[in-house]
Amino acid sequence: MPLYIASLNSGSNGNCYYIGNGREAVLIDAGISCRETERRMIRLGLPLRDVKAIFITHEHTDHTRGAEVLSHKHAIPVYITESTYRHSRMNLDQETVRSFSAGTPVSLGDLLVTPFPKMHDASEPHSFTVSAGGITAGVFTDIGESCPHVAHHLGQCHAAFLEANYDEAMLENGRYPPHLKKRIRGKEGHLSNDQSLELFLKHRSTAMELLVLSHLSAENNTPQRVFDLFSRHANGTRIVIASRYEESELFCVDPADSGPYVRKPLPGYNWELPLFTTD
Repeated sequence: MPLYIASLNSGSNGNCYYIGNGREAVLIDAGISCRETERRMIRLGLPLRDVKAIFITHEHTDHTRGAEVLSHKHAIPVYITESTYRHSRMNLDQETVRSFSAGTPVSLGDLLVTPFPKMHDASEPHSFTVSAGGITAGVFTDIGESCPHVAHHLGQCHAAFLEANYDEAMLENGRYPPHLKKRIRGKEGHLSNDQSLELFLKHRSTAMELLVLSHLSAENNTPQRVFDLFSRHANGTRIVIASRYEESELFCVDPADSGPYVRKPLPGYNWELPLFTTD
């Protein structure tokens, strides 16, 4: 059974990533409003009833902004560490709050969600991989510096959302104040294009089919710059840039398919709607 993945939004204005198998799904972060999450999932033909949980990577509002309302309205459990919840501004319905521990997979139907720690300036930041039927997709954003956990889990993925936040020259010559530039470049900040590329080249699996470059800075990067850099080194991996303004296409990840990036309709999906841009 394939995995279906999409970015509902990616950037400092909000982050939300969908991963599912056609029956069950999870959202990694809920950083856009409930209403906008609903609209974007409808446009992609993705029913919210399939979403079995929201997993929160860390407490920054661009990752949590919509979680309260989305969880309350649709009775969706929220998996979050105690420290992250304590440092957040959320007031979740207590019956929907679930905890998780790094390295201990969470089973949701046929999905297996594995949390792992990362380096970022938050109380207890984690990232996640989601597996089903021998296929794994992961979300690797808001990372100041690669670590063995990130490298190991990236190496398991058939598809990944990977941060490429800033171009070093653009950041250096840009209008940000020195303290903010230092924070972004720091070990608990964000990955530059070059750092992300190094991580990809050193640790990607030979089975990686799709790389969605994510969390691009609006000020210190451009989609074309990132696409050109990674395309030169793709070696068979499809390169896609996630938008900070709209949802991505819905991607089908299926190594058994002769066309690993074929987008397939989910049950009840109206394939006649013009939801996707051409390649």
